[in-house]
Amino acid sequence: MYWRVGFACTRSFVLEFGETQGLSSFTGLLLGAASDEQLSLFGYVIASPLQDYGGAMAALGSDSWWKKTLYLTGGALLAAAAYLLHELLTIKEEELDSKDAIILHQFSRPKSGAPSLSPFCLKMETYLRMVDLPYKNYFDGKLSPQGKMPWIEYNREQVFGTEFIIDFLEERLGVSLNKSLTPQEVAMSRAITRMVEEHFYRTIAYCQWVDNLEETQKMLSVSGPLSDILKWILSHLTGGIVKREMYGHGIGRFSKEEVYSLMERDMRTLATLLNKKYLMGSKITTVDVTVFSHLAPAMWTLPGSRPEQLIKELINLAMYCERIRRRYWPEWFVELEDFYYTDTTERSDSPSKLPDLGL
Repeated sequence: MYWRVGFACTRSFVLEFGETQGLSSFTGLLLGAASDEQLSLFGYVIASPLQDYGGAMAALGSDSWWKKTLYLTGGALLAAAAYLLHELLTIKEEELDSKDAIILHQFSRPKSGAPSLSPFCLKMETYLRMVDLPYKNYFDGKLSPQGKMPWIEYNREQVFGTEFIIDFLEERLGVSLNKSLTPQEVAMSRAITRMVEEHFYRTIAYCQWVDNLEETQKMLSVSGPLSDILKWILSHLTGGIVKREMYGHGIGRFSKEEVYSLMERDMRTLATLLNKKYLMGSKITTVDVTVFSHLAPAMWTLPGSRPEQLIKELINLAMYCERIRRRYWPEWFVELEDFYYTDTTERSDSPSKLPDLGL
Protein backbone atom coordinates (compact mmCIF):
# COMPACT_ATOMS: atom_id res chain seq x y z
CA MET A 1 0.00 0.00 0.00
CA TYR A 2 1.34 3.43 -0.95
CA TRP A 3 0.48 6.48 1.13
CA ARG A 4 0.59 10.21 0.64
CA VAL A 5 0.95 12.25 3.81
CA GLY A 6 0.79 15.97 4.43
CA PHE A 7 1.42 17.96 7.58
CA ALA A 8 0.25 21.56 7.86
CA CYS A 9 1.86 23.75 10.47
CA THR A 10 3.56 27.09 10.95
CA ARG A 11 6.45 25.56 9.03
CA SER A 12 4.82 23.53 6.29
CA PHE A 13 6.50 20.51 4.80
CA VAL A 14 5.46 17.26 3.16
CA LEU A 15 6.64 13.71 3.70
CA GLU A 16 6.13 10.60 1.66
CA PHE A 17 5.88 7.03 2.90
CA GLY A 18 6.33 3.83 0.98
CA GLU A 19 5.43 0.29 1.86
CA THR A 20 8.09 -0.07 4.53
CA GLN A 21 7.63 3.26 6.27
CA GLY A 22 5.11 4.16 8.92
CA LEU A 23 3.90 7.08 10.97
CA SER A 24 6.66 6.35 13.47
CA SER A 25 9.11 7.75 10.90
CA PHE A 26 7.04 10.91 10.72
CA THR A 27 6.94 11.20 14.51
CA GLY A 28 10.68 10.71 14.71
CA LEU A 29 11.32 13.49 12.23
CA LEU A 30 9.14 15.87 14.20
CA LEU A 31 10.94 15.05 17.43
CA GLY A 32 14.29 15.49 15.71
CA ALA A 33 13.31 18.88 14.35
CA ALA A 34 12.08 19.95 17.74
CA SER A 35 15.33 18.89 19.42
CA ASP A 36 17.55 20.74 16.93
CA GLU A 37 15.93 24.12 17.49
CA GLN A 38 13.13 25.85 19.30
CA LEU A 39 10.28 24.88 17.02
CA SER A 40 6.58 25.05 17.79
CA LEU A 41 4.52 22.72 15.65
CA PHE A 42 0.77 23.01 15.48
CA GLY A 43 -1.18 21.55 12.63
CA TYR A 44 -2.73 18.49 11.07
CA VAL A 45 -1.38 15.21 9.76
CA ILE A 46 -3.32 14.02 6.75
CA ALA A 47 -2.71 10.61 5.19
CA SER A 48 -4.59 8.88 2.42
CA PRO A 49 -3.87 5.67 0.49
CA LEU A 50 -2.92 5.77 -3.18
CA GLN A 51 -4.66 2.94 -5.01
CA ASP A 52 -2.41 0.80 -7.17
CA TYR A 53 -4.73 0.43 -10.14
CA GLY A 54 -3.62 -2.49 -12.28
CA GLY A 55 -0.16 -2.42 -10.74
CA ALA A 56 0.53 1.01 -12.21
CA MET A 57 2.23 2.31 -9.11
CA ALA A 58 4.45 -0.74 -8.80
CA ALA A 59 5.36 -0.49 -12.48
CA LEU A 60 6.69 3.00 -11.98
CA GLY A 61 9.43 1.60 -9.78
CA SER A 62 10.51 2.50 -6.29
CA ASP A 63 12.89 5.22 -7.48
CA SER A 64 10.70 6.64 -10.23
CA TRP A 65 10.58 10.45 -10.25
CA TRP A 66 6.98 10.16 -11.48
CA LYS A 67 5.95 8.42 -8.28
CA LYS A 68 7.86 10.88 -6.14
CA THR A 69 6.23 13.78 -7.93
CA LEU A 70 2.79 12.26 -7.46
CA TYR A 71 3.42 11.71 -3.75
CA LEU A 72 4.77 15.20 -3.19
CA THR A 73 2.05 16.90 -5.23
CA GLY A 74 -0.77 15.00 -3.53
CA GLY A 75 0.75 15.54 -0.10
CA ALA A 76 1.33 19.22 -0.75
CA LEU A 77 -2.26 19.75 -1.80
CA LEU A 78 -3.52 17.99 1.31
CA ALA A 79 -1.16 19.98 3.51
CA ALA A 80 -2.20 23.23 1.88
CA ALA A 81 -5.88 22.41 2.40
CA ALA A 82 -5.30 21.58 6.07
CA TYR A 83 -3.23 24.71 6.61
CA LEU A 84 -5.92 26.87 4.99
CA LEU A 85 -8.56 25.25 7.18
CA HIS A 86 -6.50 26.01 10.29
CA GLU A 87 -5.85 29.62 9.28
CA LEU A 88 -9.51 30.34 8.54
CA LEU A 89 -10.92 28.75 11.68
CA THR A 90 -8.53 29.96 14.36
CA ILE A 91 -7.03 33.19 15.56
CA LYS A 92 -3.28 33.38 15.22
CA GLU A 93 -1.54 32.68 18.49
CA GLU A 94 -0.42 35.74 20.38
CA GLU A 95 0.91 36.53 23.79
CA LEU A 96 -1.95 36.79 26.25
CA ASP A 97 -1.63 38.55 29.57
CA SER A 98 -3.60 36.40 31.99
CA LYS A 99 -2.45 38.23 35.11
CA ASP A 100 -5.52 38.71 37.31
CA ALA A 101 -7.70 37.99 34.27
CA ILE A 102 -9.62 34.86 33.34
CA ILE A 103 -9.09 34.00 29.70
CA LEU A 104 -11.64 31.51 28.42
CA HIS A 105 -10.54 29.50 25.40
CA GLN A 106 -13.50 28.13 23.49
CA PHE A 107 -14.97 27.49 20.04
CA SER A 108 -16.15 30.46 17.99
CA ARG A 109 -19.74 31.66 18.19
CA PRO A 110 -22.22 29.96 15.84
CA LYS A 111 -24.31 32.02 13.46
CA SER A 112 -27.52 31.53 15.43
CA GLY A 113 -29.26 29.46 18.06
CA ALA A 114 -26.98 29.67 21.11
CA PRO A 115 -23.67 31.28 22.15
CA SER A 116 -21.96 27.93 21.58
CA LEU A 117 -22.75 24.61 19.94
CA SER A 118 -20.66 22.96 22.66
CA PRO A 119 -22.56 22.36 25.93
CA PHE A 120 -19.29 22.45 27.86
CA CYS A 121 -18.23 25.82 26.46
CA LEU A 122 -21.69 27.20 27.20
CA LYS A 123 -21.50 25.70 30.70
CA MET A 124 -18.20 27.39 31.50
CA GLU A 125 -19.17 30.81 30.22
CA THR A 126 -22.56 30.66 31.95
CA TYR A 127 -20.86 29.71 35.21
CA LEU A 128 -18.54 32.72 35.00
CA ARG A 129 -21.57 34.93 34.54
CA MET A 130 -23.43 33.32 37.43
CA VAL A 131 -20.56 33.92 39.87
CA ASP A 132 -20.00 37.39 38.38
CA LEU A 133 -16.35 36.92 37.47
CA PRO A 134 -14.94 39.10 34.68
CA TYR A 135 -13.43 37.12 31.83
CA LYS A 136 -12.15 37.44 28.28
CA ASN A 137 -13.19 35.11 25.49
CA TYR A 138 -10.49 33.81 23.19
CA PHE A 139 -11.90 32.00 20.18
CA ASP A 140 -8.64 30.42 19.05
CA GLY A 141 -9.87 26.86 18.53
CA LYS A 142 -6.78 25.50 20.30
CA LEU A 143 -7.66 22.39 22.28
CA SER A 144 -6.33 21.45 25.69
CA PRO A 145 -3.61 18.76 26.00
CA GLN A 146 -6.47 16.31 26.59
CA GLY A 147 -8.00 17.32 23.26
CA LYS A 148 -10.90 19.08 24.96
CA MET A 149 -12.54 22.48 25.00
CA PRO A 150 -12.96 24.80 26.92
CA TRP A 151 -9.99 25.64 29.12
CA ILE A 152 -8.85 28.75 30.97
CA GLU A 153 -5.75 30.75 31.81
CA TYR A 154 -5.48 32.70 35.06
CA ASN A 155 -2.32 34.35 36.36
CA ARG A 156 -0.42 32.40 33.71
CA GLU A 157 -1.81 29.09 34.99
CA GLN A 158 -3.72 26.83 32.63
CA VAL A 159 -6.63 24.72 33.87
CA PHE A 160 -8.46 22.14 31.77
CA GLY A 161 -11.89 20.52 32.10
CA THR A 162 -14.99 22.34 33.36
CA GLU A 163 -15.16 20.44 36.65
CA PHE A 164 -11.52 21.18 37.47
CA ILE A 165 -11.87 24.78 36.32
CA ILE A 166 -14.80 25.33 38.69
CA ASP A 167 -12.86 23.73 41.56
CA PHE A 168 -9.87 25.96 40.76
CA LEU A 169 -11.95 29.16 40.72
CA GLU A 170 -13.70 28.25 43.96
CA GLU A 171 -10.37 27.66 45.69
CA ARG A 172 -8.52 30.66 44.25
CA LEU A 173 -11.25 33.29 44.12
CA GLY A 174 -13.62 32.09 46.84
CA VAL A 175 -16.68 31.87 44.60
CA SER A 176 -19.29 29.14 44.99
CA LEU A 177 -22.87 28.49 43.97
CA ASN A 178 -23.21 25.56 46.37
CA LYS A 179 -22.69 27.16 49.78
CA SER A 180 -26.27 26.54 50.87
CA LEU A 181 -26.35 22.85 49.89
CA THR A 182 -26.39 19.99 52.37
CA PRO A 183 -24.06 16.99 51.85
CA GLN A 184 -27.03 15.01 50.50
CA GLU A 185 -27.85 17.75 48.01
CA VAL A 186 -24.22 17.93 46.91
CA ALA A 187 -24.28 14.17 46.29
CA MET A 188 -27.53 14.42 44.34
CA SER A 189 -26.10 17.27 42.28
CA ARG A 190 -23.08 15.17 41.39
CA ALA A 191 -25.28 12.22 40.36
CA ILE A 192 -27.36 14.47 38.09
CA THR A 193 -24.20 15.99 36.60
CA ARG A 194 -22.80 12.55 35.78
CA MET A 195 -26.05 11.47 34.12
CA VAL A 196 -26.18 14.64 32.02
CA GLU A 197 -22.50 14.86 31.02
CA GLU A 198 -21.77 11.16 30.54
CA HIS A 199 -25.06 9.94 29.08
CA PHE A 200 -27.56 12.60 28.03
CA TYR A 201 -24.81 14.64 26.36
CA ARG A 202 -24.07 11.84 23.91
CA THR A 203 -27.68 11.53 22.79
CA ILE A 204 -27.87 15.26 22.09
CA ALA A 205 -24.51 15.16 20.27
CA TYR A 206 -25.92 12.35 18.13
CA CYS A 207 -28.91 14.51 17.24
CA GLN A 208 -26.68 17.52 16.49
CA TRP A 209 -23.83 15.96 14.56
CA VAL A 210 -25.31 12.79 13.08
CA ASP A 211 -29.07 12.92 12.68
CA ASN A 212 -29.34 16.69 12.04
CA LEU A 213 -25.90 17.28 10.56
CA GLU A 214 -27.06 19.55 7.73
CA GLU A 215 -28.89 21.94 10.09
CA THR A 216 -25.92 22.07 12.46
CA GLN A 217 -23.57 22.68 9.54
CA LYS A 218 -25.53 25.83 8.62
CA MET A 219 -24.89 27.26 12.10
CA LEU A 220 -21.11 27.03 11.87
CA SER A 221 -19.46 30.41 11.59
CA VAL A 222 -16.84 30.19 8.87
CA SER A 223 -15.92 33.06 6.55
CA GLY A 224 -13.98 33.25 3.33
CA PRO A 225 -14.35 32.04 -0.24
CA LEU A 226 -14.23 28.37 0.78
CA SER A 227 -16.60 28.71 3.73
CA ASP A 228 -19.16 26.20 2.43
CA ILE A 229 -16.50 23.58 1.78
CA LEU A 230 -14.85 24.18 5.14
CA LYS A 231 -18.17 23.93 6.97
CA TRP A 232 -18.88 20.65 5.20
CA ILE A 233 -15.46 19.30 6.19
CA LEU A 234 -15.77 20.48 9.80
CA SER A 235 -19.27 19.12 10.30
CA HIS A 236 -18.51 15.72 8.79
CA LEU A 237 -15.25 15.37 10.71
CA THR A 238 -17.10 16.19 13.93
CA GLY A 239 -19.89 13.78 13.04
CA GLY A 240 -17.36 11.00 12.54
CA ILE A 241 -15.71 11.75 15.88
CA VAL A 242 -19.09 11.74 17.65
CA LYS A 243 -20.01 8.37 16.15
CA ARG A 244 -16.67 6.82 17.12
CA GLU A 245 -16.88 8.16 20.68
CA MET A 246 -20.45 6.96 21.02
CA TYR A 247 -19.49 3.51 19.80
CA GLY A 248 -16.60 3.35 22.26
CA HIS A 249 -18.91 4.46 25.06
CA GLY A 250 -21.46 1.79 24.11
CA ILE A 251 -24.48 3.98 23.44
CA GLY A 252 -23.51 4.21 19.77
CA ARG A 253 -24.11 0.49 19.31
CA PHE A 254 -27.86 0.98 19.59
CA SER A 255 -30.27 1.93 16.83
CA LYS A 256 -31.42 5.50 16.23
CA GLU A 257 -34.76 4.80 17.89
CA GLU A 258 -33.06 3.29 20.92
CA VAL A 259 -30.72 6.29 21.26
CA TYR A 260 -33.70 8.65 21.18
CA SER A 261 -35.50 6.46 23.70
CA LEU A 262 -32.56 6.84 26.10
CA MET A 263 -32.54 10.59 25.50
CA GLU A 264 -36.25 10.82 26.30
CA ARG A 265 -35.81 8.90 29.55
CA ASP A 266 -33.07 11.30 30.65
CA MET A 267 -35.17 14.36 29.80
CA ARG A 268 -38.22 13.02 31.60
CA THR A 269 -36.03 12.25 34.61
CA LEU A 270 -34.81 15.86 34.66
CA ALA A 271 -38.37 17.14 34.32
CA THR A 272 -39.41 15.03 37.32
CA LEU A 273 -36.47 16.23 39.42
CA LEU A 274 -37.22 19.85 38.55
CA ASN A 275 -40.14 20.41 40.91
CA LYS A 276 -38.98 23.84 42.09
CA LYS A 277 -37.61 26.99 40.49
CA TYR A 278 -34.18 25.36 40.22
CA LEU A 279 -33.04 21.79 40.68
CA MET A 280 -31.93 22.22 44.29
CA GLY A 281 -34.60 24.71 45.31
CA SER A 282 -35.09 28.45 45.03
CA LYS A 283 -31.39 29.28 44.50
CA ILE A 284 -29.36 28.47 41.43
CA THR A 285 -26.44 26.06 41.94
CA THR A 286 -23.68 24.54 39.85
CA VAL A 287 -25.81 21.61 38.71
CA ASP A 288 -28.19 24.11 37.07
CA VAL A 289 -25.30 25.37 34.95
CA THR A 290 -24.68 21.83 33.71
CA VAL A 291 -28.30 20.99 33.01
CA PHE A 292 -29.08 24.32 31.31
CA SER A 293 -26.07 24.11 29.00
CA HIS A 294 -26.98 20.59 27.87
CA LEU A 295 -30.67 21.36 27.39
CA ALA A 296 -29.88 24.53 25.40
CA PRO A 297 -29.11 22.67 22.14
CA ALA A 298 -32.48 20.92 22.31
CA MET A 299 -34.18 24.20 23.08
CA TRP A 300 -32.54 26.50 20.52
CA THR A 301 -30.30 24.76 17.97
CA LEU A 302 -32.31 21.76 16.79
CA PRO A 303 -35.51 23.13 15.22
CA GLY A 304 -38.12 20.48 14.47
CA SER A 305 -36.06 17.70 16.04
CA ARG A 306 -37.15 15.09 18.55
CA PRO A 307 -35.30 16.81 21.44
CA GLU A 308 -36.96 20.16 20.68
CA GLN A 309 -40.40 18.61 20.49
CA LEU A 310 -39.84 16.82 23.78
CA ILE A 311 -38.45 19.78 25.73
CA LYS A 312 -41.45 21.88 24.75
CA GLU A 313 -43.75 19.08 25.81
CA LEU A 314 -41.98 19.01 29.18
CA ILE A 315 -42.92 22.63 29.76
CA ASN A 316 -41.15 22.98 33.10
CA LEU A 317 -37.83 22.26 31.35
CA ALA A 318 -38.58 24.86 28.67
CA MET A 319 -39.48 27.47 31.30
CA TYR A 320 -36.35 26.57 33.26
CA CYS A 321 -34.08 27.11 30.23
CA GLU A 322 -35.74 30.39 29.32
CA ARG A 323 -35.56 31.63 32.91
CA ILE A 324 -31.79 31.11 33.02
CA ARG A 325 -31.26 32.50 29.52
CA ARG A 326 -33.09 35.74 30.33
CA ARG A 327 -31.23 36.20 33.59
CA TYR A 328 -27.67 35.49 32.48
CA TRP A 329 -27.73 35.99 28.70
CA PRO A 330 -29.74 39.18 28.06
CA GLU A 331 -27.95 39.76 24.73
CA TRP A 332 -28.86 36.27 23.50
CA PHE A 333 -31.76 37.11 21.18
CA VAL A 334 -34.48 34.51 20.73
CA GLU A 335 -37.48 34.74 18.43
CA LEU A 336 -40.71 34.84 20.39
CA GLU A 337 -42.16 32.21 18.05
CA ASP A 338 -39.68 29.77 19.55
CA PHE A 339 -41.66 29.85 22.77
CA TYR A 340 -45.03 28.70 21.63
CA TYR A 341 -46.22 25.40 22.96
CA THR A 342 -49.37 23.34 22.85
CA ASP A 343 -51.31 23.69 26.09
CA THR A 344 -52.99 20.34 26.66
CA THR A 345 -55.08 21.75 29.50
CA GLU A 346 -57.12 23.98 27.18
CA ARG A 347 -59.20 23.10 24.16
CA SER A 348 -57.64 25.35 21.60
CA ASP A 349 -56.07 24.88 18.20
CA SER A 350 -53.74 27.83 18.69
CA PRO A 351 -50.52 27.54 20.68
CA SER A 352 -50.00 29.46 23.88
CA LYS A 353 -47.03 31.50 24.98
CA LEU A 354 -44.91 30.41 27.87
CA PRO A 355 -46.42 31.62 31.16
CA ASP A 356 -44.69 34.03 33.51
CA LEU A 357 -41.27 32.66 34.37
CA GLY A 358 -41.07 34.08 37.87
CA LEU A 359 -37.79 35.91 37.39
